[in-house]
Amino acid sequence: MPSSINTTTSMTITNYPKNQSSNGGEEELSHECKELLLSLPKEKGWRTPHLYKYQEFWCQAIEIQSIVSFQRHFQASDNDVVLATIPKSGTTWLKALAFAIVNRKRFALENNHPLLTSNPHDLVPFFEYKLYANRQLPDLSNLPHPRLFGTHLPFPSLPTSIKKSGCRVVYICRNPFDTFISSWHFLNKVNPGSKAPMSLDEAFEMYCKGVIGFGPFWDHMLGYWKESIERPHKVLFLKYEDLKEDVTFHLKKLAEFLGFPFSLEEERAGDVEKIAKLCSFENMKELEVNKAGKSIKYFENKTLFRKGVVGDWVNYLTPRMVEQLTKVVEEKLGGSGLSFKLFTEDIE
Repeated sequence: MPSSINTTTSMTITNYPKNQSSNGGEEELSHECKELLLSLPKEKGWRTPHLYKYQEFWCQAIEIQSIVSFQRHFQASDNDVVLATIPKSGTTWLKALAFAIVNRKRFALENNHPLLTSNPHDLVPFFEYKLYANRQLPDLSNLPHPRLFGTHLPFPSLPTSIKKSGCRVVYICRNPFDTFISSWHFLNKVNPGSKAPMSLDEAFEMYCKGVIGFGPFWDHMLGYWKESIERPHKVLFLKYEDLKEDVTFHLKKLAEFLGFPFSLEEERAGDVEKIAKLCSFENMKELEVNKAGKSIKYFENKTLFRKGVVGDWVNYLTPRMVEQLTKVVEEKLGGSGLSFKLFTEDIE
């Protein structure tokens, strides 16, 4: 693997605590951040004692400290790529796809590809969980271009340099029903141990109120949706369900947007299909690198892969829950033009 990839990985994973403490890492906060928390609304957290409402979205205390640093210090380049997602909506998949597309001239798609030995979150680091975590100010000047980054921040909270520069933003989201179930499973799985698992009913009520990491989900989605309509050259809006249904079409669309379109020769050689296979849920889940270690602060790689199907929510939500969440979606997203597919034929 080229040294530039190793440099990225070693630079972004530094001095992470082995386990998150019972107070959500709040002992790691600066005095400035602790003062800020005192002024913010707070609610019970899913896996930490509290979530705080910062700039109109909910997040953990330790995330706020990283986000403030990111907003103050990051300077975007015109050829940067920012992959934005709401949690549990295809983040790992999108990172793998974008990395493979942008770097396909540097790395052969079959053998010794970085995605076979590195988790996508190491190759496309999060701003808030890696680069600006632990009060560090990273030197990003030596990263190979185009630089690829990930974030869960809503569009209004992205740094001005991202919004004003020529860098591209790719956003993916998932239907709210599956996003909820995936979030509930994930956050209970990575529970620090000092907090009792959250029941489905309690988590559902919080989700419908918008109290979930980087939520409300409707504001998160609409921020990027509206921006993609107003500035389609700046923001590409993708849906998890569409990507599952026709990965080849959307891979080519993604490559075109990123400025790395597939040539006719590449298409004839099957490169689009090779990338789709390399980055598939089934392939990534079985790789040894994704069964061990931690690429995101506090979260083991193996927790990032569960089912990856569309429509799994039917196995968990009661008719009352379906009716309630349907009303929330209709009320919050109605009239925006944003809608989702909720089913596939391969529900387990």
